Amino acid sequence: MEFFENRSKRPFIAFIWIGKTIKHWYRVNRTRRILSRMSDEQLKDVGLSRYDV
Repeated sequence: MEFFENRSKRPFIAFIWIGKTIKHWYRVNRTRRILSRMSDEQLKDVGLSRYDV
């Protein structure tokens, strides 16, 4: 038998999912922090309001 025949097709899928979830959460949190530091004028230039942030 060859190596690829014995290997599982999707090893460690849970670890991959956890990593992607943490990466997504970090990006969302980082974006919120950056937007919360912006002034009302800067937010208006981007097309957002303080309520949206």
